[in-house]
Amino acid sequence: MLTCVASASPAAPGRVPATGSSTGPITLVTAQDLTGYLQNRLAVWNRAHPAEKVTLIELPAAADDTQAQMISNLQARSDRYDVLNLDVDWTAQFAAAGWITPLPRQRFPLSSFLPPTVDAATYRGRLYAVPYVANAGMLFYRKDILAKAHVRPPRTWAELEDAAKTIAPRFGLKGYASQLSPYEGLTVNYAEAVQSAGGQILGRDGRTVAVDSPAARSGLSFLVDGVRQGWIPKASLGFDEEKSRQAFQSGQYLFLRNWPYVYDLAQAKGSPVAGKVGVVPLPGATGPGSSSLGGSDLAVSSYSRHPRTAERLIQFMTGVASQRQVLLAGSLPPARADLYRDPALVARFPYLPALRQSILSARPRPKNPRYDQVSLAVAQNVYDALIGRRSPDGAAGRLAADLSAIVHGS
Repeated sequence: MLTCVASASPAAPGRVPATGSSTGPITLVTAQDLTGYLQNRLAVWNRAHPAEKVTLIELPAAADDTQAQMISNLQARSDRYDVLNLDVDWTAQFAAAGWITPLPRQRFPLSSFLPPTVDAATYRGRLYAVPYVANAGMLFYRKDILAKAHVRPPRTWAELEDAAKTIAPRFGLKGYASQLSPYEGLTVNYAEAVQSAGGQILGRDGRTVAVDSPAARSGLSFLVDGVRQGWIPKASLGFDEEKSRQAFQSGQYLFLRNWPYVYDLAQAKGSPVAGKVGVVPLPGATGPGSSSLGGSDLAVSSYSRHPRTAERLIQFMTGVASQRQVLLAGSLPPARADLYRDPALVARFPYLPALRQSILSARPRPKNPRYDQVSLAVAQNVYDALIGRRSPDGAAGRLAADLSAIVHGS
């Protein structure tokens, strides 16, 4: 992850405030649109607003590259970007640096969005972005195998472990696949384990280090013990999202932790597990667990020459019609709550009720302007524990020290 850190004040030196109500042509900058749905939605806008046309700027699909290019542009105080499609984890960093401007809450129907997505778009009590895409990690499982074993999908870690240890081998499968390679995916898995045990990495203030608590240690032990005991095979130590999906989709695993995009791919014609996949919220220590919140927000650059048009575009892109297309054409989970109860959409995407439950119980990753450094420290220390380079207690203590140095600026 990128480690560039900006000033922690929204009034950062050199900031050029956006003008009050200017309208005119604007740009929307985003990671690569792999499906083409964005161009189609913007064409609808452009036909209706010929004096305020939007040009789509697509950056590399890799999140780190997208973030780096956005930051480079904003540090130069360029007005090339007007609306930014930000990963939910970037909002605090961009807001603290003064790169995005606070938005008037009254102009957006915030009560229509899933509450955790609004929380993720807020920094120090102010709205800096509007939820656009929501996401949460989920547990994929072989429903045909669990049906044969007369076992319900696991709701607790103990049930997950038992099924991975006993049922998977009976059917020639491996237990549980996840993303434990030392990158952002490992930070996500660790955060979910800690949250699902009742702990947290940083407090809500983004500065209180909490990884040395009994709950956080329990979350780390869940992952470390799983690898040591083998029901989380060591292959996961090299898995990212795609490698773990491919392993599950090829029929090797009973369980997979991943994002909702897996569902359509696993159920596609020709998939070895088509028609055999179920989805439930992640299990936790004593009941359903808590996912890390994923997704993206739309924000207005502090250097936009046409901020009023930028706000209006965000209203359009987060409206019901556009949000429906986010799901139908973009294959991405929408941020608006009502779509998760739409009968036609649920029939097309049966996992929506479980995903809604997962998003409602999800938590944003630590809100700190130095999140990139936080994530790197988490991934490095947790990976050390997973491969046996440090004991879980040693890794937790080292992580606490590293995070304290990061959040307090030393």
